[in-house]
Amino acid sequence: MSVVPFDQREGVIWFNGEFVPWKDAKVHVLTHALHYASAVFEGERAYGGEIFKLTEHTERLFASAEMLDLKIPYSVAEIDAACRETLRRQGYLDAYVRPIAWRGSEMMGVAAQSARINVAIAIWQWPAYFDPKLLDTGIRLDLAEWRRPDPRTAPAKAKAVGLYMICTLSKHTAERKGYADAMMLDWRGQVAECTGANIFFVKKGELHTPIADCFLDGITRRTVIDLARSRQIKVNERVIMPDELTSFDQCFITGSAAEVTPVSEIGPYKFKVGDITRTLRADYLAEVQPKKKAA
Repeated sequence: MSVVPFDQREGVIWFNGEFVPWKDAKVHVLTHALHYASAVFEGERAYGGEIFKLTEHTERLFASAEMLDLKIPYSVAEIDAACRETLRRQGYLDAYVRPIAWRGSEMMGVAAQSARINVAIAIWQWPAYFDPKLLDTGIRLDLAEWRRPDPRTAPAKAKAVGLYMICTLSKHTAERKGYADAMMLDWRGQVAECTGANIFFVKKGELHTPIADCFLDGITRRTVIDLARSRQIKVNERVIMPDELTSFDQCFITGSAAEVTPVSEIGPYKFKVGDITRTLRADYLAEVQPKKKAA
């Protein structure tokens, strides 16, 4: 089945306050973000015509921008409204939402304080990040060679485009080996996350997940932690070393794109898709559905 290139799709994109035809939403080849990675973005999902935790995502976009010295020329409320209107104009109920802010082409060089800060919002249909057939058996993860960097070397708490370079490299390598994704360690050799999702393990009825001190504390991650605690499932946020992987029964990953995806393998380590994983996946999919308003 052929895939329509992203620059040739139909619809509109919100671009600096205006709706432009999808194919006309372009930037110059000398855009600062293309050369120096001066851009931040969000990944969100709409369910039933509503964007899940929209304001929380938008606030994180602004926090990421501040870390990269980008001043977004709109308010959180304006970006929220633009996301909702773009979704309405695209005509989708269930969709993926991608706001992005970046430095433009007014200056070329490492320093670009006077470059315009642009903002765009694109929305498209993206039913599943991984093969839906693997939700019962679990996806297979490679062990990535690249590691999440020390926060003293990069703004690790920002959802910044430059931080995804090693994710792309790791995922390309994993897919060439037949894996769906890769698990990354951090610079200390501790378990960190996957290329675009946080990771959880289950042992003796409790959840274990790495401390998010050098990677994003994902909005889906926090949602799943809250759902687990509401079921009286203990959540341990702690240092996890690779040699502990043999002691865990279950594993799953979380993210706006991945939602809650079971894992069956990480390199030589095997896991089962157990009741806690299935329950939290079901709870998450119920949580993201629009709530009916009382009459």
